[in-house]
Amino acid sequence: MLSPESRLADFPSLAGRAYLNTAAESIPPRAAREALETYWEHKSMGMRGRDFHFAELEAARAAAARLLERTADEVAFCSCSSEAYNLLASALDLGPEDEVVVTDLEFPSGATPWLRLSSEPAVRLWKQRGGALDPADLRPLLGEKTRLVQVSLVSFLTGHRIDWPAVRDLVREAAPGAVLSVDVTQAFGRVALDCLEADCIIGSSYKWLLGIHGGCVVSVPERLADRLTTRAGGWFHLANAFDADRFKRAEPVRGAASFGVGMPNFAAIYALRASMEYLEAVGIERVAAHADPLVARLHEGLTGLGLAPMSPPRPGHSSGIVAFRHARDAEIHEALLAENIHVMRQAGRMRAAIHGYNSADDIERLLAVLGRFV
Repeated sequence: MLSPESRLADFPSLAGRAYLNTAAESIPPRAAREALETYWEHKSMGMRGRDFHFAELEAARAAAARLLERTADEVAFCSCSSEAYNLLASALDLGPEDEVVVTDLEFPSGATPWLRLSSEPAVRLWKQRGGALDPADLRPLLGEKTRLVQVSLVSFLTGHRIDWPAVRDLVREAAPGAVLSVDVTQAFGRVALDCLEADCIIGSSYKWLLGIHGGCVVSVPERLADRLTTRAGGWFHLANAFDADRFKRAEPVRGAASFGVGMPNFAAIYALRASMEYLEAVGIERVAAHADPLVARLHEGLTGLGLAPMSPPRPGHSSGIVAFRHARDAEIHEALLAENIHVMRQAGRMRAAIHGYNSADDIERLLAVLGRFV
């Protein structure tokens, strides 16, 4: 992943192109494809294949637990982050006297479930300033009624990475009764996570973790297992799913496991296990050491062209996302595609995402095209 040779061996589809759009869709490694082929072999066995499916599920939980420095019992999988957050909302069972804090750099999946609850808890918005979130602006939003503080470690919108220690300490002090939840979708697999003591960790599988669609990692520590047990129906997460009293009550298993409400998406889990073990073997710290200088070079190059990144770089708070705006974004996007350079364009915003499979040449190619429009 980190050298030209391993890059072409593990990601052959990257040959000849500068793929800088991992924040939207990653390129899975060859190991993930091989895992999907194994899944197909096991699925083709019919019912006999389930022994392999459930063994793979346990292996994937163990891999995620190692990366998150938790036990396998504190990790589970659901289909996507939207499902995970709606299930978290069911566990919290908020009422109109409760308050939820979200940020305006949040992806909709983490921000909107609280707006759809019939009980209508009060939602308070932590607003960015200059593309960044200042913990000083969070303090007035916290109090004894705060039941949830929801943040993203890295913002999908600007690439801003929050000052996690400052946020954690502030929430614990000013709202000790609040659950502190963090979306790591735009960080997990790319940066060394410093938020591992969060009350709930949620991350999609198909971006920086290099998996495929239909998977999401959820982690709840044992100390909060009772409080964060979902109230959803289903069967896979129920302790009494097939007991004689199943039509009178539904008893879920505790904590993280309660987020897996139905039959697991085994195809996504096979691929995710392979991609997590791939990243584990490479070393996420090594990925960051390789990719962070490329991010710094892109920031430098944009500044030299007179383009201001939406979130300025901050030492010690690296992320893989660099976003900026340009009035001629449509023309730029077409020119980039003509050169086989892939970034995200949305509503005047352009976003480059730099992972371990990117190279210095990718950055220089991007800057060369941008230079034509400045």
